[in-house]
Parts: sequence; C-alpha cells; structure tokens
Amino acid sequence: MQFGKYDFHSVFHSDAILPRYKGSTFRGAFGVALKNVACALKHQDCPRCQLLKSCAYFRIFENAQPQEGDGNGVRPHPFVIEPPDSAKTRFSNGDEFNFSVLLFGFANGYLPYFVYAFEEMGKIGIGRLLEGSRPGYDLLRVTSSSRIVYEVADGFVLMGCEIDMPFDEGLEDDGREFEITIRIETPLRLKFQNKFHTELPFHILTRSMLRRISSLNNHFGNGEPNLDYVGLIKRASDVETIDSSLEWLDWTRFSNRQQVRMQLGGMVGAITYRGRLTEFLPLIRYSSRVHLGKATTFGLGKIEMIQDPALEPGV
Repeated sequence: MQFGKYDFHSVFHSDAILPRYKGSTFRGAFGVALKNVACALKHQDCPRCQLLKSCAYFRIFENAQPQEGDGNGVRPHPFVIEPPDSAKTRFSNGDEFNFSVLLFGFANGYLPYFVYAFEEMGKIGIGRLLEGSRPGYDLLRVTSSSRIVYEVADGFVLMGCEIDMPFDEGLEDDGREFEITIRIETPLRLKFQNKFHTELPFHILTRSMLRRISSLNNHFGNGEPNLDYVGLIKRASDVETIDSSLEWLDWTRFSNRQQVRMQLGGMVGAITYRGRLTEFLPLIRYSSRVHLGKATTFGLGKIEMIQDPALEPGV
C-alpha cells in the first residue's frame, strides 16, 4: 500500500479557541473546504452527480460503497487527520498551528487537493466563533520526512513523496515469551460483540488490527495479506494483560451534517501484555502508523509500542 505522511505548518492570523481534542473540528471543516475546492457542480447532490466517479471530493471524503473490483463492504476513508498533539485550547495571533495528514493508496495522488483544501480551511476559519467570525490561519508549508513538498511562496505541490508500505507477513511464533507496552495516544473506540469496551484484552486488540490491515490493503493496496486470521485470534487469547492504566475519555462533537451534538469516547492510557508475541509484532508496528478503531479520520485510535522488542538485546 502506498503511504504518505504530510506535516502542515501554519500560523494563526487572529486569536482562536479550539476544543481540547481537535480532530473532529479539523475533519468537519476539511470536508467543507474540500468540497469548495474540488466540486464543479456546487448545488448537485453527490449520488446524482454525473461527475461522481471522477470527483476528488467524493472519492476522498464520502465513505462510498466500493466500485466494481474494490471488494466487499464499505470502503474505509483513504486519509487520517492527526490534529495538534496538545491540550491547548486558546491560541493568539501569530501562534504556530501544526498538524499532519496520512494518505493511503490513490489518495496520495490527490495531495494538491488536500493542500488547497487546508488553505481554503484557513480562509473559512475554524473553532469557536469570535466576534461573529471563525478564526483563520495561514498555511505556510507542507513537509514530508523533512522534505518541503509545498511552500506558499512557490505555490506548487511536489508529488511522489509517498512510500510503499507493504505488510510484513514474515514473522512466525518462535516460542519465546516477553512483554510489550502499548500506549493509546488518542481515544480508541473498539466494538466487540456490538459493544464498546473499556478494557482491552489482547485478542480484541488483535481483531481490530487484523480488520484495519485487511481493509486498508484490500482497498488501497495489493489485496488482503495472507494471514492465519483464525489462528492469530486464537493464539492472541493466550496473551496475558499484566498491567493497565487505561481509562475512558468522553468528548463531544457537533455534526454539521446531522446538526446534532454527538457524544464520543474511547480508551486512552497504556497497557502491558506478556506472552508469545513475536508473530504479532508486524501487526502492532503497522497499526501504529495507520490508527485503529472507529473515527480514524478524526485522528482517533493512535497507538504506539513504547519499546519495540526488536531493539532490545536478546529479543
């Protein structure tokens, strides 16, 4: 699967107030801005539009049923917005305002639309209304692995900065037992047996990782990885949880589309597992780059393996 991480560097040109968790604000404002930039027929309903199949807005933002040959089920969105990693809510004129965007598969070819949409978003404004208008910002540049791919003074987007990120199917159970600690950095919303959970047994984490990896590679890569799904889940049930500081974090977002306030929440904190974990390491490494669970476009479900066992002596 082609994967790109792009860091957007911006600065506020007025005072601003944003929520503590900013992912929902970003995603909603981005959808409006992208439609302004990409939509040729502004007043046409998407499902009835003759330009549907070639429309950047629909392909990127609308969670459409897959086209023929895309596989079964609803296609995941091909992007994740990673908002500023800060609880700061008040910003002043001139404050830096940085965030990242992850793109999967074909979406990397639409990078200019993302750049111009986030520029448009700065003009529209984000956050709380202040003196009758939403605070705006200026996009200064976009970088990828410290390489500048867009600078406002230049005006051109440099393409081809994504990498090929195939899933590593090579590791097998080697019989050794060791510990790993996973930190959940943004709320993780996982459903198992149609219920959201506040605990995270390793088999539930494994199910989520398998779903995410399978779905992304099926729709945006070279197809589902050749994995022993049933066997992995069965062996994951033998992995023990030996320490956990997980807690449930609730937050509220306003849906412009539905015009209602929605209560969302998820697990945050750290959890330590012990068991025969070697064959699960590729799943964890991959998932730490693409997010897990529901509402990943908001930046939810960001996980990190605190210490990769591959870097430890004797493991």
